[in-house]
Amino acid sequence: MEKIVSPVDPSLIQPHVSELLRLIGEDPSREGLQKTPERVARSMQELTSGYGLDPVAILRSAMFHEECSQMVVVRDIEFYSLCEHHILPFFGKVHVAYIPDGCITGLSKIPRAVDCLARRLQVQERLTRQICESIQQALSPLGVMVVVEAQHMCMQMRGVEKQGSITTTVHHTGLFSEMERRQELLQMLSRPVM
Repeated sequence: MEKIVSPVDPSLIQPHVSELLRLIGEDPSREGLQKTPERVARSMQELTSGYGLDPVAILRSAMFHEECSQMVVVRDIEFYSLCEHHILPFFGKVHVAYIPDGCITGLSKIPRAVDCLARRLQVQERLTRQICESIQQALSPLGVMVVVEAQHMCMQMRGVEKQGSITTTVHHTGLFSEMERRQELLQMLSRPVM
């Protein structure tokens, strides 16, 4: 997968990282920390690169007319994001299903749209909704359902410190409002892959 990088200039971030190091009691001139401001700035540039991208445009960049009206499911899409409350990572898997209404998208575009939205400061609930709404807007399908399962470092490294806890969020539109459709997808997700 190609690397996406934010247009933000890392040199604007570096002095703030140096100041943060000083504020927590470190010496930014210490050998092990001399290049840390530069590394953190480049890292933040990459981890927030989604701000410069449009998930709807990504999905529409490989749109095809196809007479398909059965559920299309792309599951186990790995993602990494930053919690906007603590700027700590949360990560896990996204499962996407949609029922086409004459248009489909290239399968690789769904993970690209997920990455675009995950590479912003996020909360899991919003991320789930934004993925769902982007697919709905781009393809106008009969319905979309997105399930996100994630671990949050803000719950594991600090605060409540609960290891291995998983947060699951769901957002759906259209035909997935019917309980039967949701159940069909959730049963599919509970089965082992292949």
